[in-house]
Amino acid sequence: MQNESGSKRFIEALKESWQRELASKLREVIHQAIPDVQERIQYKKPHFLKNGKYAAVISTSKDTVSFTLFNAAALELPEDKFDGPPERKTMKLRQGDSFEPGYLVPLVIQASSTL
Repeated sequence: MQNESGSKRFIEALKESWQRELASKLREVIHQAIPDVQERIQYKKPHFLKNGKYAAVISTSKDTVSFTLFNAAALELPEDKFDGPPERKTMKLRQGDSFEPGYLVPLVIQASSTL
């Protein structure tokens, strides 16, 4: 298991500045919501854990930054922003997209509250 510097290095190594910016802001949201979060690089992307259980993942592709929230079955999420099975919802952001940290932090808190 790697410590938080692994996910920080992952984000800093992203080629596109917009991906670095979005991924860094998403990481900040996770840290606000889960103060004692554990981080590890697994499957070549940052995973964020609470009490050893997956809480969130940040991943990238050529044209997106994806934010996956685990333990999401009880959350009321807008379908136009999140997709995936009930227990794991993913938001995909593209260049020029933004998100409201004040909206995401409570969702991460709620989803991780039972981990």
